[in-house]
Amino acid sequence: MNNKKVVLVVGAGDATGGAIAKRFAREGYVACVTRRSADKIQPLVEAIQAGGAQAHGFACDARKEEEVIALVEQIETEIGPIEAFVFNIGANVPCSILEETARKYFKIWEMACFSGFLNGREVAKRMAKRQRGTILFTGATAGLRGAAGFAAFAGAKHGIRALAQSMARELGPMNIHVAHVVVDGAIDTDFIRDSFPEKYATKEQDGILNPEHIAENYWYLHSQPRDAWTFELDLRPWNERW
Repeated sequence: MNNKKVVLVVGAGDATGGAIAKRFAREGYVACVTRRSADKIQPLVEAIQAGGAQAHGFACDARKEEEVIALVEQIETEIGPIEAFVFNIGANVPCSILEETARKYFKIWEMACFSGFLNGREVAKRMAKRQRGTILFTGATAGLRGAAGFAAFAGAKHGIRALAQSMARELGPMNIHVAHVVVDGAIDTDFIRDSFPEKYATKEQDGILNPEHIAENYWYLHSQPRDAWTFELDLRPWNERW
């Protein structure tokens, strides 16, 4: 068995999740990255490998308990111990509460909250046995306050923040660092470029978040000495109103 340290990034998209995986890989971690589609994860795996690091991609529906259990078991058995886990699933879908459907509300909660519980629980079981590890949850402004038109997303993000708080208090004494990162602002993604061109235009003035800079803060959290752990870290551009 390869006993190299592993970082597991669930929700390793083309922006933040992928940048986090690359950042850990540069430090010698084996990057295990997941998305629901295997085809979508392959370019990231190839990019990490092209840089001389190790990476493995997995197709996994983070909402399915049996798939999550199998994923963690496979990584721990065939690749190495998961030393750092990053949960990075968003599901930011705006809708008026007057038009929101039960199906979509539940799906958003499943993706942005429930799946965090499933993955966090399974990873924590392994880390608890070793008495070490880092668990990082990507949050949003919606986890601190609910905005009009974002009831479902805010509910899910409030839930993931509460999960992170409870896990931090329970697992901290086991030498497991749990932290919640509030990403407050637009991120440099194709979605922002195509959907909000005026906002994207502020990129030249550092008006939107650079995924690589976000990733640097995740590595910083993982590297913190345990006598000075951060639970919650908020990241926003210098000109973001808050």
